[in-house]
Amino acid sequence: MKNMLKGLGAALCVALPLLAQAPADAATPAGAGAADQALVQRGAYLAQLGDCAACHTAPKGKPFAGGLPMNTPMGRIYVTNITPDAQAGIGGYTEADFARALREGVAKDGHNLYPAMPYPSYAKVNDDDVKALYAFFMHGVAPVQQANRESDIKWPLNMRWPLMFWNMAFLQKGAYRDKPGKDVAWNRGAYLVQGLGHCGSCHTPRGVAFQESALDESGSAFLSGALLDGWFASNLTGEHNSGLGRWSDEDLRTFLKTGANRHASAFGAMTSVINNSTQALSDQDVAAVSAYLKSLPPVGGNGAPAYTYDPQATKVSLDRPANDAGARVYTAYCMHCHGVDGRGFAPMLAPLAGNPNVLAKDASSLINVTLNGTGDLVINGVPSPYPMPGFAAVLDDKQIADVLSFVRAGWNNGAPAVGAAEVAKLRQSTQAGR
Repeated sequence: MKNMLKGLGAALCVALPLLAQAPADAATPAGAGAADQALVQRGAYLAQLGDCAACHTAPKGKPFAGGLPMNTPMGRIYVTNITPDAQAGIGGYTEADFARALREGVAKDGHNLYPAMPYPSYAKVNDDDVKALYAFFMHGVAPVQQANRESDIKWPLNMRWPLMFWNMAFLQKGAYRDKPGKDVAWNRGAYLVQGLGHCGSCHTPRGVAFQESALDESGSAFLSGALLDGWFASNLTGEHNSGLGRWSDEDLRTFLKTGANRHASAFGAMTSVINNSTQALSDQDVAAVSAYLKSLPPVGGNGAPAYTYDPQATKVSLDRPANDAGARVYTAYCMHCHGVDGRGFAPMLAPLAGNPNVLAKDASSLINVTLNGTGDLVINGVPSPYPMPGFAAVLDDKQIADVLSFVRAGWNNGAPAVGAAEVAKLRQSTQAGR
């Protein structure tokens, strides 16, 4: 990994992939009086908007008690307890302590949090919302006396002091301010996307110090797509092929509420976002997010002409699969769900023709989901009936490369081919420890 500053680089580089660790604190829990229940409920909604549970609740664990393991090249860390338990959690935090940790990445005892806790985005959260979040975590979450586990990151890579310099360079303090000339819905959407929604944390490319290349629409790279942990987080700008350029407002609102529409289905980390966060948004907030995202000009893409559907050449290959290695794999393993026409059975089964994830220049997500499948979308408590299965144990690297190259060329998709070496690399990184 690249360094920002010599002498600081090793500690800083390991910092960014890791989750923030809150200290155990023996102080008396804050807010002894009865909490304003309306404020607590508002905080609960905001915590869903921020998708706090995705990181701070382990599978089969108690809400917000931490314990979720994360593997890094330097060792394993464990997500921490943010319940109001005074010893193991954040029960000793005052509202000011909480606000500082949330928006500045500095814990109660003064140590710096790793920026994988998306405080560069949360810096934009306004005071009223911070107050509501604090009320929820102190009075709407059950305290859990589950001790935090120490990471096995060894010295000197576990040092945090270099993060002070990272913050000086990249943290922009100050809550979001409405942009003049924009309407209420646009500004609300911008506040949600840039702040608690922290969409840029995944969907914006990183610089050499692993900082987000842009924090709002004033930067051309903002939400243009980025590689993260073996997935390519999609382009959310108006780019015609790999972005949202062909999506209507209704398409986008449907996707945020259900994780699927006529263009694509959620997979990878986005499944958790849909399950834990966006499906719970109010219709007004979903409309605001859509209004903001649909306003972003096109950026990125693979340089191909604007996509138009054409099934003819692909149909010929599927009629004679013996002549095409990718067509053979497709007819055997893929066609019954995604169809001869590549249009699948949306939204139940994702289309491949014109799917933005198929058209993206980076094929990492396609390789990853083919190898490992994806978790269930769970909408209103009901799991999706047809999750994508993994084929790592069924298909070798060449077969996966062949079928994905076929799909990326098929139905006039016109995306670059996939090599077996790309598949082998992701197989190794994603299958480790399984």
